[in-house]
Formats: sequence, C-alpha cells, structure tokens
Amino acid sequence: QVQLEESGGGLVQAGGSLRLSCAASGRTFSRYAMGWFRQAPGKEREFVAGISWHGGSTYYLDSVRGRFTISRDNAKNTAYLQMNSLKPEDTAVYYCAAGAVANYRSHDMDYWGKGTLVTVSL
Repeated sequence: QVQLEESGGGLVQAGGSLRLSCAASGRTFSRYAMGWFRQAPGKEREFVAGISWHGGSTYYLDSVRGRFTISRDNAKNTAYLQMNSLKPEDTAVYYCAAGAVANYRSHDMDYWGKGTLVTVSL
C-alpha cells in the first residue's frame, strides 16, 4: 500500500516556475514508477511526466518537454515535478501516481494522490 500526497501548487504568473512534490508513505516507494498527470477544467486527465523506479528513464508530454523536469529521491520517498516557463494552458489540478507497471496510462496506475491546483495567470 502506498499513500501519496502532493504539495507545491499555487498561483503563478506566466513565465514563472513551481516545484511540485509528491510524498509517499510506505517502504515500497522505490519499486514503483511515478507519474504526474493533470486535469484542466472540462478536460480529461492527461499524462504529463513519468519516471522509472530507478530514475534512469523519464518521459514527457510533448507540450511540456523542455519546460518540466520529473525527478525522484527514493531515500526520501518523494517525487518532484519542476515546472518552468509556465503557461496559462498549464493550469490544472496536478496528480501524482504510482504504478507497478511503467506504462503511465491512467488506468494502469495503482495509487493516486488527491491533487494540487496549479493556476497560471497572464
């Protein structure tokens, strides 16, 4: 069992940066691939970034590649999403998720946090 809690969301102006954190409980964090997803108002949840259990492989949504960086610290049971050059279209609730299978499809992720709201203003 893994419990996830996101933090770091907030209001930021376009062009600004935020760093999201996802703190995990349990001793099996390092066994899971971690993903960040987001859901904007009126839209379906979408994959944003993923990282393998060992941190050696990362994956990104095309629209965030080069602006967002996913990382993890298995010693701290924490995953991160550094978001730079934020745009209004990045506004969404951001969720972290853990999956035993590293395919980063929503329905295959095993555990989810409750989300943290990111709002990017003009």
